[in-house]
Amino acid sequence: MMKEFKEFAMRGNVVDMAVGIVIGGAFGKIVSSFVGDVLMPPIGMLLGGMDFKKLALELQPAVMEGGEVVTPAVMLNYGTFVSTVIDFIIIAFAIFMVVKAMNSMKKKEEEAPAAPPEPSNEEKLLAEIRDALKK
Repeated sequence: MMKEFKEFAMRGNVVDMAVGIVIGGAFGKIVSSFVGDVLMPPIGMLLGGMDFKKLALELQPAVMEGGEVVTPAVMLNYGTFVSTVIDFIIIAFAIFMVVKAMNSMKKKEEEAPAAPPEPSNEEKLLAEIRDALKK
């Protein structure tokens, strides 16, 4: 069982997939930071100083007793959702562009004519015999 697992784990496509997942996770963090720290503040400023992380709808107020919160408020944090949707759109667009570039490269490879394969030894010998018979 360990031998089979080792063979599975050492296949090229499994290792490539693992590398892709790690890089994808890092890319997701970069995009999240870009959206939250670079893109959303100017958009919020254009919309009158709005902070998207603080946009929420209070569904049920907090229950207080003696100055302490007994039950926290139930909030619908739609500002965080908007930021996450923008993250998704940017990541989806980036992946779309990568896939589109890969497809165009594959298409160019397919369009390029492949060199004819070199004849086998048997075909060379038959060609020599044919040429000798013609003479």
